[in-house]
Amino acid sequence: MDKSRQYKIFNDPIHGFITVPKGVILKLIDHPYVQRLRRIRQLGLGYLVFPAAEHSRFSHAIGALELAQRVLKNLKEKDTTISDAEVRGTLIAILLHDIGHGPLSHTLEHTLIEDFNHELMSLKIMHNLNREFDGELTTAIEIFTDQHPKKFLHQLISSQLDIDRLDYLKRDSFFTGVSEGSVGINRILKTMRVINGNVVIEKKGIYAIENYILSRRLMYMQVYLHKTVLSADSLIQKIFTRAKYLIEKGENLRTPSSPLSYFLKSKRSAKKTISNELMRNYLALDDHDIFISIKAWSTEKDPILSDLSSRFLNRDLFKTTFIENRNKKIDKEKLVTNTKRLLKKSGLPYDDESTKYYFGFDKSYSEAYKYESESIWILEEDDRAVEFSKAADTKHIIALTKPVVKPYAVHLKDAL
Repeated sequence: MDKSRQYKIFNDPIHGFITVPKGVILKLIDHPYVQRLRRIRQLGLGYLVFPAAEHSRFSHAIGALELAQRVLKNLKEKDTTISDAEVRGTLIAILLHDIGHGPLSHTLEHTLIEDFNHELMSLKIMHNLNREFDGELTTAIEIFTDQHPKKFLHQLISSQLDIDRLDYLKRDSFFTGVSEGSVGINRILKTMRVINGNVVIEKKGIYAIENYILSRRLMYMQVYLHKTVLSADSLIQKIFTRAKYLIEKGENLRTPSSPLSYFLKSKRSAKKTISNELMRNYLALDDHDIFISIKAWSTEKDPILSDLSSRFLNRDLFKTTFIENRNKKIDKEKLVTNTKRLLKKSGLPYDDESTKYYFGFDKSYSEAYKYESESIWILEEDDRAVEFSKAADTKHIIALTKPVVKPYAVHLKDAL
């Protein structure tokens, strides 16, 4: 029998040829829930800043699956006991870890559903798939929720040094062209070991970990929290806030997407539970629903919604002004006055209700390494595990553990 027929190969620009064994994992890859991830951009609106950042959540899921296969193989070679069922469960958990993402990834996560995060939806979908696949996802769900007795398997899925981050940093760095985000994945994977039930890094991998933490900080500053990305996120959120407002007023708003209408026409909440109806409509959404609706709204009779939508389509974005320190303040009254003047000049409504769609205040937050709650451990030569910031030659890394909080305002370009 030709063994090559037992596998399917994906050609990935980051990790090369990815071999996936046929069976439940390949069946899950072919499932509509996972195929939907092809239609969701990994970096949301990042493509408005980095033209090649068009890669999908699907490519990230396949990439993370490959890294999981590599690290599990390496750990087994180092005499870590991992059963075939646990290998399969870990691979399924990493494949499905982002299945709960909505359109444009994080951009609209809290706009469409209140009291929501994508991890809640991922777990709901995994339970649904487990029923469909007659319990074959039970171990994966235990690992995903940290209920499995082998804690290191969950650490590979979700921790300060997990497979998810290793793939997306390398992948996002490649597609944005931001070389500072490139991570030495192979060295990190090769130096992983399991000691006392936890993942640790052999000392020879210490500088790869240092580079990983620094890369994470730089990618947040240069990509994920880029000022234009923040501006675009704010604009699209204001578009949907306006659309909801008009619908609540009884306006007959044209929305080409039926599942999107489901979320716009009444408040949806995941505070208590995610219903099957909510999940079904959520899984019918992808980036295309958002873009076709914004395109339709650009010709709506409401001048505010039409203008905001046209701005998005034509990349006529707001400006982002960072408030560098606590002593620097923006004169909000002056900002409102200037915004009204600019709206009036453009022939747009400039009453208080209309004006609020053209400015906003928020803050960006990033934390490269949370050493106090979720540590990375380095294995010293005497077989002692030492928290990374306390390991030799890395005393300066403590500076990267401090959260970076940057208040900012978004506004019309000439309003400030």
